[in-house]
Amino acid sequence: MVSLAGAVGVLYLGNLARSFDSKTQTIPQAFPQETLRPAKPTHGPAAKAMNVLLLGSDSRGDSLNLTEEGAPSNQRSDTMMWVHIPADRKHIYLMSIMRDTWVGIPGVGEAKINAAMANGGVPLVVQTLEGMFKNRIDHVAIVDFDGFKAITDALGGVEVDVPLAFTPLHGKTDFKAGPQLLNGDQALAFVRERYAFTDGDYQRVKDQQIFLKALLNSVFAPATMANPATVSTIVNELSPYISVDSGFDSATLGALAVSLKSVRGADVTSFTLPTLGTGTSADGQSIVLRDDASIAAISKALQEDTLGAYLESAGLG
Repeated sequence: MVSLAGAVGVLYLGNLARSFDSKTQTIPQAFPQETLRPAKPTHGPAAKAMNVLLLGSDSRGDSLNLTEEGAPSNQRSDTMMWVHIPADRKHIYLMSIMRDTWVGIPGVGEAKINAAMANGGVPLVVQTLEGMFKNRIDHVAIVDFDGFKAITDALGGVEVDVPLAFTPLHGKTDFKAGPQLLNGDQALAFVRERYAFTDGDYQRVKDQQIFLKALLNSVFAPATMANPATVSTIVNELSPYISVDSGFDSATLGALAVSLKSVRGADVTSFTLPTLGTGTSADGQSIVLRDDASIAAISKALQEDTLGAYLESAGLG
């Protein structure tokens, strides 16, 4: 019976792996040339830490068609998150980067960071961010916002503490302030909306952080992880909405999941990269002004794998 149980377990994990690897799309070229990248530390805590670039695509149901250069077509890359997983695997840090942040893009010059995707695809986004933070990105994942709907329904809903009451410009759901269980359609409306807020993208970024934290809390819940049927449904439903670099396969993701087995919702910290407010570029664009001092401090914290301590001292945790 023990042998049979082991065989069933192996078969179950094998099916999950095949489902993920076959249904996700691989980004043909996710990284810039090696000579253009910062080196990965070979010793110290940062050597075992992991940085993942998470891009949110509001394609509204369109497939993620990626060119050989890694540039998405028929979609908008509206969300950027730098996900930092420290060497001790006891926390997850989600850093949102405002899409209109005015930065230096290699080969382009000063522009909104979102322009990196339009001008050079995923490799240029990676190169731009690695140049800003002087740290290496280990993996890249692009998630279609429709994937939020799929995984929310697979979990039977996700409870979110809505900070501000609002009615989406395009939608039928009125969101009241306070905790509420969102279904897939409601989750999609929640993470997309920006027009209903006076500060637009700023609040949308906060809402996306709130939802992701609530989602991770649901996924990491013991009741979820101990239910093979639920885990299978999550993998099967979410995989078609994800594109990853070639190294971020089921084996890598599985090993990462095992290393994060003790992480719960309270161990996930989300914040937005500090800025100096909004302004206008020389050519008349409305932009978000970058905060070079904060970027330098975060860069140092990433290099030393002390991001948690920095966020606490800066009042961002």
